[in-house]
Amino acid sequence: AVTCSHEILQTSQVYWENGAQIISPHDKGIAQSIEENLAPWPSAWDDTLIDNNPLLHDPLEPINKGYFEDLQKHCFHRDLNKNSKLKFVHTSVHGVGHAFVQSAFRAFSFSAPLAVQEQKDPDPEFPTVKYPNPEEGKGVLKLSFSLADKEGARVILANDPDADRLAVAEKQESGEWKVFSGNELGALLGWWIFTCWKEKHPDAEAVKSMYMLASTVSSKILRAIAVKEGFHFEETLTGFKWMGNRADQLINQGKSVLFAFEEAIGYMCCPFVLDKDGVSAAVIAAEMASYLATKDVTLTQYGYHISKNSYFICYDQETIKSLFEALRNYDGQNTYPKLCGKFQVTGVRDLTTGYDNNQTDNKAILPTSKSSQMITFTFANGGVATMRTSGTEPKIKYYTELCAAPGNRLGGRGLHDVLKENSCPYVWFRQAHILSSHHSVSLMLF
Repeated sequence: AVTCSHEILQTSQVYWENGAQIISPHDKGIAQSIEENLAPWPSAWDDTLIDNNPLLHDPLEPINKGYFEDLQKHCFHRDLNKNSKLKFVHTSVHGVGHAFVQSAFRAFSFSAPLAVQEQKDPDPEFPTVKYPNPEEGKGVLKLSFSLADKEGARVILANDPDADRLAVAEKQESGEWKVFSGNELGALLGWWIFTCWKEKHPDAEAVKSMYMLASTVSSKILRAIAVKEGFHFEETLTGFKWMGNRADQLINQGKSVLFAFEEAIGYMCCPFVLDKDGVSAAVIAAEMASYLATKDVTLTQYGYHISKNSYFICYDQETIKSLFEALRNYDGQNTYPKLCGKFQVTGVRDLTTGYDNNQTDNKAILPTSKSSQMITFTFANGGVATMRTSGTEPKIKYYTELCAAPGNRLGGRGLHDVLKENSCPYVWFRQAHILSSHHSVSLMLF
């Protein structure tokens, strides 16, 4: 199967027969087959084959039916949903999500969410937004805020155009809107799905075969929950192709995979879809919001997890390469930074070279690739920082997180202050760029 993406027009996603995005060796095999068949076959112009081919069928109806039947199994508070007074606004940002989210709400016995009419129907020109990705935040949600304020809705659910991502915003007591980060929503959904699962599986032994997954650049709060609750947490390389295929492996081994997420607002809330799915995530987030509106619940039992993600813009590949090589030879040949300001580096994992000093043999466990740059630093104070290149954009992305155990005297605000001091990507890359001043390309931080 081939699907579209919210990214550049030339980008498509290809899925294997297990329902997950392709990884090696299938990606190379498919690319080779395309290169070997660039000229259309003579029979390709015979359109009568379309009408008469016995293999031709439209799978939409049976797939839809099966999807929503499976989705209903993940509804845990139907009576609460049916009587919920909470109002939701939904936008599909000129994409395909509207009808499916409406159906998902019916499957969970919710009243229909209010649709942003200007963005309800598919439109490839995306006329009301500069960039049709709700990950960009408040700029994409202006029409949603306006409708929610007018109708008295407290929660906004936003899908990207192909409806595989979800952004959530909640109106605060101050009247301001808070847009949850991918890590924040991932933490909430992971906690919620585990809590609902635990109510149905009180047997302490059942949790031992249960897994949650996250990409290596995403928050590790699921790991903290796993340590406390007794289930398994694994991290994968960036991208749902890795999480989807790993989930498939675990399920085939008789394990249960409850949830997977990436910080780029992608969530796999139901294992019958081995990919991020913004439709199921939207209705499950709605059920969670309806439940939490009636309770006083906090996640501080799992500790404090503060994250900051951003990126540099750099259009020159040689400059990018020199920046990462400067980190690998920071204080002499093959030496990585040992400090960032006053913070000590205790671990380095370089998935470009395959080095990982957290392992006894110094070899990385996760797959490596010399064609992309990715280095993760772990700090003595519990901080983690990852820098990597983007596969589709001229960006060097960085992800930082600081974790503290429950009861830590710093609390949330103190961690924010420490995280600002712990902005090693900015410090190191600025230093490296000064040392490499013969490059004329500017390095811009966002």
